[in-house]
Amino acid sequence: MSALPARSFGSLGVAMVTPFTPEGEIDIEAAQALAVTLVEDGADMILLAGTTGEAPTTHLPEKQTLLREVRDALAGRAMLVAGAGSNDTAHAVRIGVGSQEAGAQGLLINAPYYNRPSQEGVRRHIMSVVEATDLPVMIYDIPGRTGVRITDGTLARLAEHERVLAVKDATGDVEQGFRRMEATGLEYYSGDDGLNFAWLTHGASGVISVVAHADAHSWREMITEVDAGDLVAARAVARRIRPLVSTIMGGGQGAVMAKEALLLQGRIPCAALRLPLVRAQADDVAALRGVLEDVGLL
Repeated sequence: MSALPARSFGSLGVAMVTPFTPEGEIDIEAAQALAVTLVEDGADMILLAGTTGEAPTTHLPEKQTLLREVRDALAGRAMLVAGAGSNDTAHAVRIGVGSQEAGAQGLLINAPYYNRPSQEGVRRHIMSVVEATDLPVMIYDIPGRTGVRITDGTLARLAEHERVLAVKDATGDVEQGFRRMEATGLEYYSGDDGLNFAWLTHGASGVISVVAHADAHSWREMITEVDAGDLVAARAVARRIRPLVSTIMGGGQGAVMAKEALLLQGRIPCAALRLPLVRAQADDVAALRGVLEDVGLL
């Protein structure tokens, strides 16, 4: 069997929700407890202040407090990565620098969203954040949210920097990612729970999951089976967890359903979100409860 892929950011990351109180404040104690539980369940990387963490509606001082407190709770048991996403380059730089000051061990940087810059603009934006800190960087390619793809040429230029080590890919194009892995030498991480099995079998270093909030054990099992070369067993895990993936991610906003799952499981005390996100409809929560019961998670 060939050597396992490099894993600068671990093999099972969770794009963690940010728990809020009913009044809309960040619930630090709930965040600490959740991060510890996710690591105990099999995660070796926690991503804070990403899209699932409601980064657009949390502010830098809040992000820094969250990072410090979760870092202290984890006490070195998992890598702590911070999202540094904005469509304002200067703001993204401030987030990156502030995250390093608060104890982040790596950064996730996406292309700017909404303003749809040229590829040169995308490259300069990302490099501005990369060069503002000393942290290892994972590039986040998610054109469905940013409105702009990161091209082969742009990625190749970004990969020349010694601290750009990996890509979180949510393009839905595994074949393209396979080519880019070979061309750039970058580590690849699945950013789409529905494609985790496909990415791992194509040589990805790991996954960064939303569904792992409810079932990190299964993703850890799948990674272990793929590492051992037992694709039949890994495929069985993918088949077992597919209904949960569809239920949590099917609506396109994983933070909403992940929080509902965590509330049903008693892992967070409140599923509040900040506008423009709102709680799931009652019938969607009922369907989620049914799936969690069916797969033995309730």
